[in-house]
Amino acid sequence: MPEAKPVIRAQPFRWRDPTTIPPREWVYGRHLIRRFLSTTAAPGGVGKSSLALVEVIAMVTGRPLLGVSVPKPLRCWYLNLEDPLEEIERRVVAICLHYRIKPAEIEGRLFLNSGRTTSIVIASTTREGTKVAEPVVDGLTRAILDNRIDVLVIDPFVSSHRVTENDNAAIDIVAKAWNRVAEEGRAAVELIHHVRKGQSGSTGEYTVEDGRGAGALLAAARSARVLNPMTKEQADRAGLPTNRGYFRADNGKANLAPPPDRSEWFHLVPVELGNGPADSIDAGDYVAVVEPWQWPDMLEGLTVDHLRKAQRALIDGRWRENAQAKDWAGVPIAAALDIELDAVGRNRVKAMLRTWIDTGMFVVVEGTDEKRNKRSFIEVGEAA
Repeated sequence: MPEAKPVIRAQPFRWRDPTTIPPREWVYGRHLIRRFLSTTAAPGGVGKSSLALVEVIAMVTGRPLLGVSVPKPLRCWYLNLEDPLEEIERRVVAICLHYRIKPAEIEGRLFLNSGRTTSIVIASTTREGTKVAEPVVDGLTRAILDNRIDVLVIDPFVSSHRVTENDNAAIDIVAKAWNRVAEEGRAAVELIHHVRKGQSGSTGEYTVEDGRGAGALLAAARSARVLNPMTKEQADRAGLPTNRGYFRADNGKANLAPPPDRSEWFHLVPVELGNGPADSIDAGDYVAVVEPWQWPDMLEGLTVDHLRKAQRALIDGRWRENAQAKDWAGVPIAAALDIELDAVGRNRVKAMLRTWIDTGMFVVVEGTDEKRNKRSFIEVGEAA
């Protein structure tokens, strides 16, 4: 018997009063939106799972834990497909301890599952090709609707399917299956993703295009962000003793909202659970928890009087632009402003000079030193 041909009809457009069109249902900043996929990609060990869980707790409690306002407490389902449930619980409890969240604030609205006991394989590739596991899609949708879930987080994406990662057609099928779950469940779906190992861009940093495998996942997402660890050079500029535990998030595909005008920075802090044996000095487990971190403002508190003192400090002598030189211009400026030239102070003076040079208060001139070597010097520019 011949297969019935599908009936496809073109739907004519009918004008709709714009004021009657419901606004987009953003549930967390401009990253998570109801009925759509969002992705977060990062190299291993940066803090993507820790960030996702703090965001989940922020949404469940309705608290702006990371600076993002949550209009009302939401119901969130975090499904970690790699770790045992106890490990997920450790992280949740650590977050609550760090942010002083009471159990009553999350009970009934937070749902946790481990892939070790709840297998979620939404699609597989066999000899017959890639096929969606319809019972899994139906089961996920039913669970979302039954529990009135607003946000579903899948961590990591790679464990939610059994298809070849680099097969664009197969990954497109997987992404569309997750989009169906978002649409039919009317929930925001976040997929936590890995980046390709050792394949950061020309700047040495990852972008959303560096997500592991085929690009069909990025194409299907309506918001995609990438996490990058802080570099040693950035830590030095910020006056930090180490770059470890610091990372930033950049939204590289916010095509339903204006792109963010700056990066969001975060810091991982250790939280002690206090679950060691009662007869032991061991305090028990430590769990890393994400908290927001602000890049320090090196020019905070500066006045015109500070600028005048800095200009007077350079009137006598010849002062180099190179911060490594003994006669660096920052040395007399730091002395005039009572700034200690430690790591933080040196970076602050560098920032001052960059700003003052950009505004013409100081100028860089070329000249020669006592050995007739070409050097760059800093001189006073416009009077303050």
